[in-house]
Amino acid sequence: MRFDYDVIVVGAGHAGCEAAHAAARIGASTLLITMDLNKIAQMSCNPAVGGIAKGQIVREIDALGGMMGIVTDRTALQFRLLNRSKGPAMWSPRAQSDRMRFSELWRHILENTPGLYLWQDSVVSLVFDEESKRVKGVRTALGVEFSAKAVVLTNGTFLNGLMHIGRTQLPGGRCAEPASHGITEQLRSLGFATDRMKTGTPVRIDGRSVRWELTQPQELEEDFHKFSYLPEVRRELKQRRCFTVYTNERTHEVLRRGLPDSPLYNGQIQSIGPRYCPSIETKIVTFADKTEHQLFLEPESEEGQEFYLNGFSSSLPIDIQIEALKTIPAFADVQIYRPGYAIEYDFFDPTQLRHTLETKLVDGLFFAGQINGTTGYEEAAGQGLVAGANAALRALGRGEELRLSRDEAYIGVLIDDLVTKGVDEPYRMFTSRAEYRILLRQDDADARLTPRAASLGLASAERLELLRTKLSARDALIDFVRNHSVKAAVMNPLLETLNAELGIADTPLRIMPLREGCKLEALVLRPQLSISLLAKVYEPLRLRLEEIEAERRSEIVESAEVLIKYDGYIKRERQTAEKLMRLDGIRIQGRFDYKSLTSLSTEARQKLEKINPETIGQASRIPGVSPADINILLLLSGR
Repeated sequence: MRFDYDVIVVGAGHAGCEAAHAAARIGASTLLITMDLNKIAQMSCNPAVGGIAKGQIVREIDALGGMMGIVTDRTALQFRLLNRSKGPAMWSPRAQSDRMRFSELWRHILENTPGLYLWQDSVVSLVFDEESKRVKGVRTALGVEFSAKAVVLTNGTFLNGLMHIGRTQLPGGRCAEPASHGITEQLRSLGFATDRMKTGTPVRIDGRSVRWELTQPQELEEDFHKFSYLPEVRRELKQRRCFTVYTNERTHEVLRRGLPDSPLYNGQIQSIGPRYCPSIETKIVTFADKTEHQLFLEPESEEGQEFYLNGFSSSLPIDIQIEALKTIPAFADVQIYRPGYAIEYDFFDPTQLRHTLETKLVDGLFFAGQINGTTGYEEAAGQGLVAGANAALRALGRGEELRLSRDEAYIGVLIDDLVTKGVDEPYRMFTSRAEYRILLRQDDADARLTPRAASLGLASAERLELLRTKLSARDALIDFVRNHSVKAAVMNPLLETLNAELGIADTPLRIMPLREGCKLEALVLRPQLSISLLAKVYEPLRLRLEEIEAERRSEIVESAEVLIKYDGYIKRERQTAEKLMRLDGIRIQGRFDYKSLTSLSTEARQKLEKINPETIGQASRIPGVSPADINILLLLSGR
């Protein structure tokens, strides 16, 4: 038994699992400490991964050598690609997972990762070197002291966690799990700024009590899309449907009657909650004119009867929750496993962090996940991977860092937003937060990030070779489409065949014939046509596609087609990004005494002093720092 490690990760949620795995992959001896080894990577709320912008983050985690995408694919019960009707920058994968299998597979991965060790215990304090202001290790509730060169805190909702169900309050980090005490108080004494946040979870319903004939099924999608870029990773479980139901005016009447006992409205909860994922009681107050709200019944396992009621997050008293559910026809005979509840917990102002997620106040101490004021498994996992990788690089003295820019990854946008702007509510990623989202599509995360990951030791040589062969096949297909000539006399009968097959021959959507010969690219650029559709009728293209490895053909064809159809938009956004990101190359940290720069606005001086930005680019993204202030900094920097 060893008690000395390169990296210690505290907490085995989604951030902690990715952090520990990344640190060990890089070569650091790593210890992962968690209160319960049977609750590793617990899906505390919704048993689903991905969604708008979140799905892109999971694809990025996979491209960086992380495991969330692989675990999700192998435990998926239902997969969907959201926003198909929009452009590829908005396409977002989402999967429903088997909650138990998800946790079991993560534990199997961690237990079989070389250099990674597990310990079941609660960390009650950190150990510091007072002179150097460095973290040295941790102390646990069992009285054990472990030493390390770097520590990653991923405490989730456990720091002084307090659960609310009506007027009932229970200490805990999750239902039936104890809270963690001591760390917040210790870090606050060192000068860390901390506050409280609130989140919640819905009731869990027994499927045997649901009148399924009164629900609307949500059909499955069975195509090539998934989270992991590794071709051997597939969905292994039986696929299950989700179902929708609606609240009604009677439901809302019952809920309104319970508001005096709602912790959100009687003053019991004072902390900040998520605006974009409101509780059902918040919905009926905020959207008082709505007569119904859509709810989703989502399975929690492959064979079980427990269903998650998405859209019905609540901290109302148990009797009100049950009475309100019974007003929905499908739930007239409802039986529940447990009620919804709210939970309050401590978080730390993320502007106290560097872009590596190392704290500014203590060297070697990293924060990741909800401790930074974020919400969501995906946001936590992305932070965990970056924090774990940087903790390992620091502990091993390699002199490298994993930093992701805003034009490089959604994870880069997430971290830059946190450390530059801070949070005034639980932070959730949206595509609208990324100014370069055309560059950050879910289809090309491997091309953006895998080479970086391989250079650090996160991604394997095999993964890098898979990327090389994919890009080679993609580029060869693009070259063929752009340079292959087609004749009108040959193509027009084929287009009429397509019109007939698609049933659009006599509609405004009809594919118009060619007036003259052209390159195949001109046809692919038409909105009604695609490479796959043309390959059905045009043999040279079909034969060209058959040269691509069958297992990866659909992925490669989609990637090539996106680049062909959106080439102009992509190039324009890349030029804009390169122009704006030049400011991130001008380092200013430690160069100015902002309080003495009277040429700056008062607000700018205050914000710059607090954040202490590393570059002009980061300074330009701080709320309250104007373009005029940036011009002054550029002038003072000699630019």
